[in-house]
Amino acid sequence: MFTSVSSRSASAYKRVGIETSVDNADPHKLVVLLFDALQQTLGSARVAIQNGDVPGKCKHINHAVRIFEEGLIAPLNLQDGGELARNLHDLYTYCVQRLTIANIRSDVAILEEVQRVIEPVASGWKQINGQGPAYLQPV
Repeated sequence: MFTSVSSRSASAYKRVGIETSVDNADPHKLVVLLFDALQQTLGSARVAIQNGDVPGKCKHINHAVRIFEEGLIAPLNLQDGGELARNLHDLYTYCVQRLTIANIRSDVAILEEVQRVIEPVASGWKQINGQGPAYLQPV
């Protein structure tokens, strides 16, 4: 019923660490943090499905969808970003659709598919270190 003090402390420390990372991040780093959170959330959704935790599955998949919609799709500059922005928009939209199906079917394979599709994009984003084309809207 209650969590231990050390568990609560660790959780609070983690929240402060994340909030500090976000507060001090440039736009490139924010996207890196979004990809990291997305991968973690998809992993948590997979575990929830495997454990038969329907509320947990829904919570984690909905969080992943919000990361895509609010964090990755919304800031894309489709007008000035050219083909790259349009392709990312289409990819992210596809992932949202697949996550919706994964949620309905409790399908771990679809979650793994989304992770496989997103991993090269996340890895590439980390490698460009903010030096790529400017396809994001100004913050």
